[in-house]
Amino acid sequence: MPKWLQDAVFYEIYPQSFYDSNGDGIGDIQGIIQKLDYVKELGCNAIWLNPVYDSPFMDAGYDVRDYKKVAPRYGTNEDLVQLFSEAHGRGMKILLDLIPGHTSDTHPWFQQAKQAMPNELSNRYIFTKTVWDAPPEYRMMCGICERNGNYMVNYFSSQPALNYGFDKITHPEWQLPCDHPDCLQTAEAIKDVMRFWLDKGADGFRVDMADSLVKNDDAKYATAKIWRGVRDMLDRDYPEAAMVAEWCFPERAINNAGFHMDFYLDHYGNGYSRLFRYGNWGDEAVFNKNGRGDLQAFTDEYLPAYNRTKQNGYISFMTNNHDMPRVTAYLDKQAIKLVNAFIFTMPGVPFLYYGDEIGMRYQADLVSKEGGYSRTGSRTPMQWCDGKNLGFSTSDTPYLPVDQSEDAPTVENQKDDPDSIYKVVTDMIALRRKHEDLHGNGELEFMSEPGKIPFAFRRGALVMYFNPLSTDFEIDTRYDGDVIYKIGNAEIADGKIKMQPQSFLMIHTN
Repeated sequence: MPKWLQDAVFYEIYPQSFYDSNGDGIGDIQGIIQKLDYVKELGCNAIWLNPVYDSPFMDAGYDVRDYKKVAPRYGTNEDLVQLFSEAHGRGMKILLDLIPGHTSDTHPWFQQAKQAMPNELSNRYIFTKTVWDAPPEYRMMCGICERNGNYMVNYFSSQPALNYGFDKITHPEWQLPCDHPDCLQTAEAIKDVMRFWLDKGADGFRVDMADSLVKNDDAKYATAKIWRGVRDMLDRDYPEAAMVAEWCFPERAINNAGFHMDFYLDHYGNGYSRLFRYGNWGDEAVFNKNGRGDLQAFTDEYLPAYNRTKQNGYISFMTNNHDMPRVTAYLDKQAIKLVNAFIFTMPGVPFLYYGDEIGMRYQADLVSKEGGYSRTGSRTPMQWCDGKNLGFSTSDTPYLPVDQSEDAPTVENQKDDPDSIYKVVTDMIALRRKHEDLHGNGELEFMSEPGKIPFAFRRGALVMYFNPLSTDFEIDTRYDGDVIYKIGNAEIADGKIKMQPQSFLMIHTN
């Protein structure tokens, strides 16, 4: 296990929307390099970089045309190597986004696989036996290739699924077993991509749709076996490299598949959703001040998973990501402060989405850009300062529009505001980095009665009290200690924790 993960706090950068250094309207790698000191000042010591590979951008770069080439709009391979070097010089790590489940339909592998004549890559993707064979249980593209067959896609029509085989074979005339040599070669091809960038200085990968490799793999054992092979390669050849899975099933991702981290994703009705987004735009979330949230729905899911995986890897909370509406669409400013206090004091390795530190808004109803659809409103340009495009770009046609509101948050108008989300985020990250009890995994005890809100949890000598409600709260405390940090009005007085609405208190016990 890479030791640096124990104290890691990640910052997710959507490259096309972060900072445009050359005025073409699209963020780029040189722009990221120019803003590395800003990321470090936040307290983040690692970056997850969304895809920067060559692509036709039908799905914002998650449709890869060349895994070993940086998209020209972002720069060159040399620019990416420079980013690795500049980050390492600041004590920071960089994870690239790995898309192992599919490629673009313009990838040379697919261009060869779709040819009518059999060739060495004919089985790199999943094709049915004939064009008339299109089983309804699979997402197939029909009648597009000269090859007499239809090909499976993972989601968009431009994303043909790579062939790692089938665990349960239902159509033996075209489905291959996982141990077929051609399926094994697909896994080796992805390992080759990983080695290419690790040798150039990458520190690991966030893995897109990590559980999607082997088809008809209900228990995901066959998919986990592939990732175990990857983990063996990393442990042997790149022991400081790390992987985080887009899986949201830590027992499988961490314990079975060997990932170092697994994202706690916003799946409707799950524990993450129950905390921050559940109901009609968050009206039943734990952190909604109306008090309709269900904390036990979170703890009943999270705590068993944490206890079963904490010796092997980390569950990663995120403030948001590029695939879901920003939390500003669900909760008010004071609630979001408490959300950040929660995320950065919980176990695991936390991830901060660009712009969340200043409370960037979700821009609903934007015209879809590069396959974003409803996600487009969370991918708008970073807002740096007043002026044209709020400092993102000098172009007249930026990648997406910035917030046009008069009170649009920017780094410039938030970082020195004592009442800002920025202050809470940076303060909480600093506290996390300072106190070893908050690092990585370790002692965690939820101290409230099951499901009760307000609530508290303890990590070592630190106790965190949360009152997300719109009413006052008072409770006898079993701990005597010093107040380390608070949000809103909260105090220890007369042996009681006294908290006004939407407040947070961290104490260090004696």
